[in-house]
Amino acid sequence: MSIFGSIASAIFGKGKTPGVSPLAPAAPGKPVTPVAPDKPAPQGTATAGGAPATGKAMTQADVEGMIRKIADAQSEKLDWQRSIVDLMKLLQLDSSFSARKQLAQELGYKGSLDGSVEMNVWLHKQVMTKLAESGGVVPESLKHA
Repeated sequence: MSIFGSIASAIFGKGKTPGVSPLAPAAPGKPVTPVAPDKPAPQGTATAGGAPATGKAMTQADVEGMIRKIADAQSEKLDWQRSIVDLMKLLQLDSSFSARKQLAQELGYKGSLDGSVEMNVWLHKQVMTKLAESGGVVPESLKHA
């Protein structure tokens, strides 16, 4: 799976958030059922952050709200709103230089792949933008990058 796919899955599905699992949609009056954690959450499935992965654009505030719920459930306070490293740590993903370099390549970064502040700021902005644009569904172009 791509690095971006791992980020999206940690926020929108697959139940990778400790203590939180995605839920299958329920009919009125019926209980919600967990989705198997090893399978992607289908469109319309409630996600780790509580909103459905619709594939339709979301606002940055919606995405940040979902991530904030994950952050609130953890004791370590990270600067995920500004730092790609902290965002990846929050999601319990590899935040090493090599992982960020791969993410930069996936997302089409044109600058030097040197782990600079410029690269990391660009990565954070692109990740947040693409998460909102995709509505929790990883675009085909980023699934196998």
